[in-house]
Amino acid sequence: MQEILVLYYSHRGSVRALAEQVALGIQQVPGAVARVRTVPRVSTVCEAVEGDIPADGPPYVEARDLEECIGLALGSPTRFGNMAAPMKYFLDGLGAAWANGTLAGKPAAVFTSTASLHGGQESTLLSMMLPLFHHGMLVMGLPFTEPALNTTRSGGTPYGASHVAGADGLARLSEEEAMLAQALGRRLAQTAQKLGGKGR
Repeated sequence: MQEILVLYYSHRGSVRALAEQVALGIQQVPGAVARVRTVPRVSTVCEAVEGDIPADGPPYVEARDLEECIGLALGSPTRFGNMAAPMKYFLDGLGAAWANGTLAGKPAAVFTSTASLHGGQESTLLSMMLPLFHHGMLVMGLPFTEPALNTTRSGGTPYGASHVAGADGLARLSEEEAMLAQALGRRLAQTAQKLGGKGR
């Protein structure tokens, strides 16, 4: 089985819900498996340390997850039109992976959630793409051949899957948002398989 890493940070659960749909799309491709991982929160107190194992949900990402997977789906909520600090902190620490070419040649896709429809979804998705380009990844989005991209009235962009969570963060994924997240996962897994899962 060939594994695709679904790596996300979620504050209220919306990005986690998207990650689950992306993983479901990956699993729909014969021979592909989703490896779901998260990153710890960043503390404003220098002495604070997260436990080695999250209280719930998937485990924290490790270097071997990046090495062993043939593709990457990266998700983060938006923070003023940019990715959240925990995801940025994780990406900033990948100097060794960059130097070794760990991610070079592997396909990648991104997804996000915002409180409002114009809350910076596309700029957040673009901000997550930038470090992936530096790692030599082959970044992909969603083509308009996906019917839900033309009918959605909530999340979903050509830059990646997205969700409008509402000001309280409680809105569930719309049908179109879930469909597009699954489509992104399928497209990523199919592309990774076509590339032979070799990277570099």
